Amino acid sequence: MGYGDFWDHEEYDRPPDAKQEEARSHLERFFEEHNEEVFFSRQIEVQNEARYFHWVTNRSLNELEEAGIIKSEVRKLNWGGMITLYWHNAYRYPRRKSGALVKLVEEYSSPQIGGLLGLHGELMVLEGFSRFQFVRLARNVNEYAGRKWERTAHELDFIFERDGISYGLEIKNTLGYMDYEEFKIKKEICLHLGLKPVFVVRMIPKSWIKELNDSGGFALILKYQLYPWTHKELAKKVAKKLNLPVDAPKEIEEGTMLRFMRWHERFV
Repeated sequence: MGYGDFWDHEEYDRPPDAKQEEARSHLERFFEEHNEEVFFSRQIEVQNEARYFHWVTNRSLNELEEAGIIKSEVRKLNWGGMITLYWHNAYRYPRRKSGALVKLVEEYSSPQIGGLLGLHGELMVLEGFSRFQFVRLARNVNEYAGRKWERTAHELDFIFERDGISYGLEIKNTLGYMDYEEFKIKKEICLHLGLKPVFVVRMIPKSWIKELNDSGGFALILKYQLYPWTHKELAKKVAKKLNLPVDAPKEIEEGTMLRFMRWHERFV
């Protein structure tokens, strides 16, 4: 997860979604089936992202709470972040499980771990692209080939080149979606600098992927948040106890990089 995933009780500034009613019914059944368990909002969003956008799940949680079907509590983490816990209204004694859940979240969500995961994601991508003979031209950059981005203070994580084609890369090794405004700005930076925009992320909405494709870019979806090999036991604990998509591979999988290579070869 990491620092960028908290505060996790988000109000997404999005229009109503057609799947809202379906999501609410699905989550109502879920809480009925797990009526002596405690969850937190980001956890539920990620677990249901194959069906619903995160903001749809978040709104559904709010609706269920307003209807009295589930209860919630905002908890402050020991490093200052906040999460919202949810449980079925029939669960009379959630305190013990709430405490255990918060303790585990605190173990892996501190700013120190979040910073480590961010850097590790960049290093994994650097190794993966280098393994496929892409040349790193720049890192943390806002200018290229005589052009400079000056509208905002944002920078791109990397610029890579192969076969005369240059790519601007943005990397997000988080469970939650990256901020949509940041997504748009980073895409615009790439286009302004004459680069093909590439986002290497655990997950983003399909509508964003289409938007990226329409601008000539590519989303390299990892599906898993990547932990360092040195933290593999923590990754196993998070994956097992919270049912979240985290892993600690030694490198980005060959098949993942080949997806990008097949796309790259269309322009060679």
